[in-house]
Amino acid sequence: MTTTELDYLAGFGNEHHTEAVPGALPVGRNSPQRAPLGLYAEQHSATAFTEPRAHNRRSWVYRIRPSAAHPRFRPVGTGNLRSAPLAEGTPDPNRLRWNPLPFPGQPTDFVDGLYTVGANGNVLQRQGIAIHWYAATAAMVDRYLVNADGEFLLVPETGTLLLHTEYGRLRVAPGEVAVLARGVRFRVELPDERARGYVCENYGQPFTLPELGPIGANGLANARDFQYPVAAFEDREDTVQVVQKFGGRLWAADYDHSPLDVVAWHGSHAPYKYDTARFNVLGTVSYDHPDPSIYTVLTSPTDTPGQANADFVIFAPRWLVGEDTFRPPWYHRNVMSEFMGLVTGVYDAKAEGFLPGGASLHNMWSAHGPDAETFTKASSAELVPQKITDTLAFMFETRWPVVTTGFARAAGHRQPDYDAVWHGIRRQFTG
Repeated sequence: MTTTELDYLAGFGNEHHTEAVPGALPVGRNSPQRAPLGLYAEQHSATAFTEPRAHNRRSWVYRIRPSAAHPRFRPVGTGNLRSAPLAEGTPDPNRLRWNPLPFPGQPTDFVDGLYTVGANGNVLQRQGIAIHWYAATAAMVDRYLVNADGEFLLVPETGTLLLHTEYGRLRVAPGEVAVLARGVRFRVELPDERARGYVCENYGQPFTLPELGPIGANGLANARDFQYPVAAFEDREDTVQVVQKFGGRLWAADYDHSPLDVVAWHGSHAPYKYDTARFNVLGTVSYDHPDPSIYTVLTSPTDTPGQANADFVIFAPRWLVGEDTFRPPWYHRNVMSEFMGLVTGVYDAKAEGFLPGGASLHNMWSAHGPDAETFTKASSAELVPQKITDTLAFMFETRWPVVTTGFARAAGHRQPDYDAVWHGIRRQFTG
């Protein structure tokens, strides 16, 4: 089932309500003795029951069968998908960069096309992240995925994704991002026949909007621009496979019905999407280059203020007007680890070699910054107002080192000479 026009519910984390059939949503009660239309009432709790109201995430769904009606799950192969802690990985202070992940030569759906770059933390302790690519050339047919380990932040680079979820459908194109909430069953169709992109698997606290601090009430990502799906359901009674990611492994069970049979739902725990073109970019209007935290779209906080489990940061089209300022990102070392990807265009801190679909990893305290060509050009450029257009880069930033997988380190598309981009930097000291 495909569609070209989808309706959405607006507003980040709101108490949304929607029904695919009129009268399916109970009025005044979450779990009446008999749910409307012969449906089953079921609660999905994404936070502890007693968390403060402002942080509590849960949804009530009203479905054709309860989720409990399924057979036993069995372990299946994980392919190139891994979770933290990585048994075969080693923390590495060296800077790493990859060309785009090649598309598979045989039909491969989203599940089989997941490829782990690295991870940190511990999936069983609900802390840290994993970073993946996906490269898919086939739709998920009679197959569904649910992630009990964390939420998936999807960043498409090539091809649109049509996400069929328990809560409804989301169409997500390059330039948009989607978050598939923990525990939500879904399948992926490919309107463009093939798709590739990036995934941040967040084991920790759910992504939320960052505090604005001195910025004030307005700026960055606006809550109203986040879109949630309108209820839609599949009423199928044939054999399908449900794959569950649990404890770092994949498990599967054969259902005799579609798990996407939610007819109505209300609550704050649901998948959503966001168009990065709506990001309200802020920056300096006098001098100096602001820290990249000013570009944060979403954050997964920790118990230490300012040290995120994960930040999702974008470098979108914007004006540069700083006077007497080195305008690209400066040379720096950072207590946070940074994984960067490029959706389209050129990143202003690199002259070449950083391609759409590619990625770089600068682990904590790894020195990095502009290559020699970019430094030379930016140091002598005429500082007139400049509009950066036709570009979208992003960063997954995390408080812990990212341990890379053995196959990502040995991959043929990894650039073994990445360090060479800084070899042309010359001594300029005149003292």
